Amino acid sequence: MSFTSRWGDVYVAAGARAVSTCGDFLAATALALALQQAGAGGMAVSGLLLAASLPLAVLAPVTGRIADRLDSRLILVVAGLLQAAVCAALAFVHQPAVIIALVAVLACGLAVTQPTLAALVPAMVRREDVAKASGINQTAGAMGMLIAPALAGILMGQFGSSLPLLLDAASYLSLVAAGLLLRTRRCGGATAGKDRVNWRLSHDRLLTVMVVAVAAVIAGVGAINVIEVFFIRDTLGASTTTYGLVTGSWAAGSLIGGVLFARRSHDPERYLWGVLLTLGGVCAMVLAGAAAWTAVLLIPLWLIGGAFNGGLNVLTNVVLAHRVPAEARGRAYAAMGAAAQGAGMAGLLLGGVLVDRFDPRLLVAASGIAGLAAVLTCLPWFRRAARASAAMRPGTSSSSPACLSTGV
Repeated sequence: MSFTSRWGDVYVAAGARAVSTCGDFLAATALALALQQAGAGGMAVSGLLLAASLPLAVLAPVTGRIADRLDSRLILVVAGLLQAAVCAALAFVHQPAVIIALVAVLACGLAVTQPTLAALVPAMVRREDVAKASGINQTAGAMGMLIAPALAGILMGQFGSSLPLLLDAASYLSLVAAGLLLRTRRCGGATAGKDRVNWRLSHDRLLTVMVVAVAAVIAGVGAINVIEVFFIRDTLGASTTTYGLVTGSWAAGSLIGGVLFARRSHDPERYLWGVLLTLGGVCAMVLAGAAAWTAVLLIPLWLIGGAFNGGLNVLTNVVLAHRVPAEARGRAYAAMGAAAQGAGMAGLLLGGVLVDRFDPRLLVAASGIAGLAAVLTCLPWFRRAARASAAMRPGTSSSSPACLSTGV
């Protein structure tokens, strides 16, 4: 019997991602402002960011196996309920150490649910529809990111930090709802024998190059997340409103990129080259931004850069879905997330160290150049891996689900 793409499931998963992403950004804004208003200082804010990122990088080997071996419905329901409870508790605590500890627990849940959802999406659709499904999912996440900053500003001004945190707690219930509503399921028990095949990222040279390239570029360009506030506000003399428009334009571009790159995937090998091209596009826009003499010029550049970023997310998801056996996708997406998170933390740390010592414009240019250098360095390695892959492609399984439920 032929498998038909389950678009209803795709939209349920996308809706859950949009709601939970919006809630995450609401909470991040509220917590950072709460620590700042309490006089906790920069170390506490840095600790908050580290607590939110480190579990995703460190726990990837464990959380990836959990995503592959346990029932996806069980993971989403249990993790969603626990995350909602932790976030609700955050609304009523004020000690920086307790806040940071609870954020770390929250990130542990995210380290499990992210690869679980990511591995579910390609199981919902036929092989040729993976790009479209990934684009829908990416667009939903970008919409959540786009809505959150404005909503956070309004709620923080009117109600303080408690309401945004309670709303974030409620947003995690969307994961519970998705777990119950999705007909597509990945069941560890149904594929236990296959799951014990010793799949590793290093087994696929082409995937290894892709992950290394993405991580290297994120490490090089990631410092811009710290630098841009000083560049836009101090160097370019922009208002807070303009700063919000510039930073929001990257998220808007990511939304556009998710739509533009959501093409039917007839030739997945092209997507691998597309990953390098989108990485280069992101870096080129950052480098061009260093030449801006007014913050308004950054808006179109950041829109284009964000579009490349959104396209990159779609392409990497498609490549993983096509080249990784279905039974190991949880581990693959967790490994990709760990590399990105680890590189992002390195970029944030580097930006924090350098921003007080060098001119922000120089640092923006250096970030773009470092990212482009990473792409060019990986290019010869990528070509060699592509030639080897053409001679002997790794086996991949169908995009159809490993376990299906016909009802709730």
